[in-house]
Amino acid sequence: MTKLLQTTIAGSLPKPAWLAAPNELWAPWRLEGDALAEGKRDAVRLVLADQEQAGIDIVTDGEQTRRHFVTTFLEGLDGVDFTHRRSVRIRNRYDADVPVVVGPVARRHPVFVDDARFLRAATGRKVKYTLPGPMTMVDTLYDDHYKSREKLAMAFAEILNDEARAIEAAGVDVIQFDEPAFNVYFDEVREWGMKTLERAALGLACKTAVHVCYGYGIKANIDWKATLGGEWRQYEQTFPALAASRIDQVSVECANSRVPLALLGLLKGKDVLVGAVDVATAAIETPEEVAATIRSVLPFVPPERLYPCTNCGMVPLARDVARGKLRALAAGAALVRKELGVRA
Repeated sequence: MTKLLQTTIAGSLPKPAWLAAPNELWAPWRLEGDALAEGKRDAVRLVLADQEQAGIDIVTDGEQTRRHFVTTFLEGLDGVDFTHRRSVRIRNRYDADVPVVVGPVARRHPVFVDDARFLRAATGRKVKYTLPGPMTMVDTLYDDHYKSREKLAMAFAEILNDEARAIEAAGVDVIQFDEPAFNVYFDEVREWGMKTLERAALGLACKTAVHVCYGYGIKANIDWKATLGGEWRQYEQTFPALAASRIDQVSVECANSRVPLALLGLLKGKDVLVGAVDVATAAIETPEEVAATIRSVLPFVPPERLYPCTNCGMVPLARDVARGKLRALAAGAALVRKELGVRA
């Protein structure tokens, strides 16, 4: 019998202070050379232990080997210049200095495959590996070559597919593409975003997931949420297309949000990774608060399709806060599992 309400996380976890500065996005490494390579793997072991001890069922590497969920992947590609950066508006919310596409993008060698292989060997639990989605990659750099967001996204989708197939061969159970841009550029999602996402996942036999949220718990995202009114209905734009896609799972933000939960009914037939932990606050949820979020979505998502999760990544949080939230997530899921009369 398959365990109901298997818990997982969106992806990232805070890094140890000896590896990178705490409470920061894009924090620079504090080690270099062989010491950095060893430190990254030690950090993976630590976050795996945190997840396992908390009771998380489907674990990740916490993105401990990456400074940023998009740019670290770009560093492994040809055609991207990191020296002469340009400032762009990210998700229509904040400005950042980003790398520039200066020629045809290409993957000459595996980027994260060795890291995925290490993750698989380091735990006996199911593992998920995260990759940036094509549209979000396009939205996190400056294009001085293709002059077309769609053409660049398709080029990235083909590269991502090569990488994803190799990661699948390393033995991972779930490959997740992170597409926060899907909550912003609705016309592009319909015109070419879904097409490029499906191209990235083409031919994968493992579970495939897409993470669509309202962003990390940083000021720019919190300020944006404050402008969205009493109901956050962005998902209504993309859920029908996701429901019609070949993607198996959709990861969404539900904890402490104004998302009308009835919208989850638009994902009928898909596994739903329900964000039951708020990453925009250092307050640690109680198990009962997590359970309440899970219960609130059960009218719209059958329990066999429901995976309690975090709203987004937790890298900007303190490590003790993240560990507390992991424990609350697992304990809250156990409460609801018990209520449903199934094994814990």
